Amino acid sequence: MSKKSVRTATRPQSSRRQAAADLINHAFKKSDVAEIYHAIGAATRLYNISDLAQKSGLARPSLHRAFAGDPIKPNFTTVFNVLDAMGFQLHVTVRRGAAAARLKSDENFQDAVNGDDPADISAADDS
Repeated sequence: MSKKSVRTATRPQSSRRQAAADLINHAFKKSDVAEIYHAIGAATRLYNISDLAQKSGLARPSLHRAFAGDPIKPNFTTVFNVLDAMGFQLHVTVRRGAAAARLKSDENFQDAVNGDDPADISAADDS
């Protein structure tokens, strides 16, 4: 049984890749979902679409539709897989000066990290 080789998505010139990354990052900074999808869609057009589809695990038509600006938006897994196939990664940082929701206590935070939801525990106690 022969193994099917998976080529990496053919990459454009590094300056064009950096420009695509900058466009996507700018959209993320604005928190504009439509602009994020548009920027990712623009970046996909820099790549061989067949290679990109294969590396991301999507069918070519699905890849085209996902970022075509349709009312139905791609899910996070699709976005993550396509960014990964293009050699990009997401990175979360704390936004300076942003008004954020109040943090939970350290104990509640550790419970959340461990997968324990205090609301689930208290609901079980009520029964």
